[in-house]
Amino acid sequence: MALQKQSHLSNMEIWKRWKEERSLEAKKRLMEYYLPLVDFVSNRLASGMPGSVSKEDLASHGVMGLIDAIEKFDHLRGLQFETYASWRIRGAIIDGLRQGDWVPRSVREKAKKIEEAYQKLEQEHLRSVTDAEISSYLQVSEKEFQSMLQEITLTTLCSIDEPIKEEESETRLSVLVDETSKNPEYKVNEFFLKETLAKAIDRLTEKERTVISLFYYEDLSLSEIAEVMSLSPSRISQLHSKAILRLRGSLGRFKVQLLHE
Repeated sequence: MALQKQSHLSNMEIWKRWKEERSLEAKKRLMEYYLPLVDFVSNRLASGMPGSVSKEDLASHGVMGLIDAIEKFDHLRGLQFETYASWRIRGAIIDGLRQGDWVPRSVREKAKKIEEAYQKLEQEHLRSVTDAEISSYLQVSEKEFQSMLQEITLTTLCSIDEPIKEEESETRLSVLVDETSKNPEYKVNEFFLKETLAKAIDRLTEKERTVISLFYYEDLSLSEIAEVMSLSPSRISQLHSKAILRLRGSLGRFKVQLLHE
């Protein structure tokens, strides 16, 4: 990702003019300077999207995320704007697609059925279930199951790497709860939530864990992960979808347990 050359001093001066003087010219210059971030994030997301989703649509939502980031970013806190803006752009794209109802109801229903299948079977067997077992439960062939996974790609994209608070570096992925909470019941629930999630991750297959790690921790796109793992992008997309649905199923069981306690 290449941003145009600009000295740190002049960049800080532009931020100062925008934040302290509300100069629209300064805001425009910041938009122009950081606009490549939108292309960078939208191109990476596009590699894992169905063909029906255009890069232009992603970029359009991404621009709104960039505007939001420029509005809310605190330039005096010494944080990296590129990282913060990337979170905002990614979140705006995913939220925009969801609000625009890009995913047909039938596809959402398929995702829900697969999630429920993982939840039920893995609770029964206390292990990671195979594609054959899921296919049998859903009464479809394994080939049909793989096709279903490909269809639900968009429904399994998570914005868990967005910041929890404005301009903070902590994310939903790195911090699950407020550590300052003094509520004993809350702390117990927090412990079991983390334990449930850890066990769920352990039950993922090795390939699924690798995809999750590279996608959410190393920030590689699905196509880049495909190159690293020497698999097709469609196969990586399927592994990602299965991993997310397994994790959702495990967390769904945790929620049910809480409601019945």
